[in-house]
Amino acid sequence: MKKISYLALGIIGIAGIAAMKPEPTPRIEFEAAEAYPEGIVYDKIQDLYYVSSARLGSIGKVSPQGSYSILHADSTFKSTYGLKIHPDGKRLFACVGDANYSKYTNPATRTKMARLISVDLSNGKKLSDVDLSGLLPGKHFPNDLAFDPQQNAYVTDSFAGAIYKVGNDGKASVFVKDDLFKTEGVGLNGIVYHPAGYLIVDISAKGQLYKIDLKTKNISKIETDQFFLGADGLLLTDNNTLNMVVNGGSDKIYQLSSSDNWKSAKVSASTLSNDRFTYPSTATMNGKDIWVMNAQFNQLLDSNAVPVKKFAIQRVIYKPVKP
Repeated sequence: MKKISYLALGIIGIAGIAAMKPEPTPRIEFEAAEAYPEGIVYDKIQDLYYVSSARLGSIGKVSPQGSYSILHADSTFKSTYGLKIHPDGKRLFACVGDANYSKYTNPATRTKMARLISVDLSNGKKLSDVDLSGLLPGKHFPNDLAFDPQQNAYVTDSFAGAIYKVGNDGKASVFVKDDLFKTEGVGLNGIVYHPAGYLIVDISAKGQLYKIDLKTKNISKIETDQFFLGADGLLLTDNNTLNMVVNGGSDKIYQLSSSDNWKSAKVSASTLSNDRFTYPSTATMNGKDIWVMNAQFNQLLDSNAVPVKKFAIQRVIYKPVKP
């Protein structure tokens, strides 16, 4: 009888463990064959998510129900990365380049193309196209952007180690270029504007954060309690809270808090490995919720992998980190 009881208890225990296995956080799944979206931004007016495409260069839109369609496509685009809606709410801006993943890459554009384009959200037509490639010599990878209150756009160039400034009039210039941003591989990446008058940027290859004063252009390292190799998109949810997407093996989203105007910061919460993000890239806000694009770039690095058809926008649910 004891053997039967122990066996029964064992079966019940195994069933209980299986039933308690954590599920990934909520997802919006959609089909966009070979798109490999990297950038994402939510449009609260249209109730749509706009997503870029590192593989095909197109810009798509995804409904909360998971319906995907093309907003804008251009045969000259190789890859699109970071996306932001202009402060006027009517235009979508996108970083366009040919860094490493494009299906249509060629020697004339590979690591040379650097453009900032805007699209009319009402009809999907291109409104502006600013060439950034001539501002600095060498390789280019326009990766992400942010706007200040004067509607200037700031674009990170991950290969040139620079940030470009594009005025509301379309005039482009080098805002900062510094040896601090020199790296092998992907350098400057995510960028946000802070209402106190500075930018916060991360460097993927170093796993570090920096703040850059808009008036003085002074650059200072933000002291953190750990490094974030593979740091990607940044999202500021209030003056003292920064959300950082990290990929390249970690595949987690971290919430950082600062109490000294971003001289330093500590991790206050993070997602769990059980959430199973798949090479997350960038984040956006929908109401009070944070949603992240699963870019699945790990598949692009595998030459034997079958091109992915399905992608997912995934909700972030944090767990506090013990001090």
